[in-house]
Amino acid sequence: MVIGITDCEKYSNYEKWMLAEPDIEVIRLGHQFSNIEDIEKCDGVLLTGGEDVEPRFYNKPEYDVWCDDDMDEERDEFELEVMAYSQENNLPVLGICRGLQVANVFFGGTLIPDLPTFGKFNHSKFKEGKDKYHTLTIDRNSFLFEIAQIEHGEINSSHHQSADQLGKGLVASAISPDGVIEAIERKKRNENPYLLLVQWHPERMNDQNNPLVKNIKNSFLDGLRKKETQ
Repeated sequence: MVIGITDCEKYSNYEKWMLAEPDIEVIRLGHQFSNIEDIEKCDGVLLTGGEDVEPRFYNKPEYDVWCDDDMDEERDEFELEVMAYSQENNLPVLGICRGLQVANVFFGGTLIPDLPTFGKFNHSKFKEGKDKYHTLTIDRNSFLFEIAQIEHGEINSSHHQSADQLGKGLVASAISPDGVIEAIERKKRNENPYLLLVQWHPERMNDQNNPLVKNIKNSFLDGLRKKETQ
């Protein structure tokens, strides 16, 4: 199976996470490689973390003042194109951190541009650069609950933006204690193609046997296998 992984500063973390499984190949997708056509070789897509999404893509240009200076509109445009291809061609998508955000924007949703400004202080990294950890609650009626089989869990956290209004056809399936959306999925959970978006970083969590890591990876790979047999 071939997984397209979108390029980012910490790309190697995601690549290693996927290549730890047997019979997996990866393709590094990025606007700087001018390789959008390589998505045609992919059985699924992993959207990675990184820069803020430029607010004009969700019709909130006034939010620019709260965003980091390292936004990359070419990356945004490239990944929105990746999302369009994936939905048109039934490719499973797993979105992580920024990946959740850009996918929500693709479906017409909006973002909170800076959580601390909006009264949410428990999600960015510590000053020394280490991830924070906090709990979350999972909707028992969700696809994520079906995957993880837990209602409460602990996740890492390294973001200052989050989903706000959800895109068309999407629903939140997990929230943090202070009400930040931590996971998004389709309202019709069995609708194709596979889609799971998480705000945390399973690829670098301390406990790789945590069901919010291991089960999510396995679920995504199962989605790819199902696609192969269709």
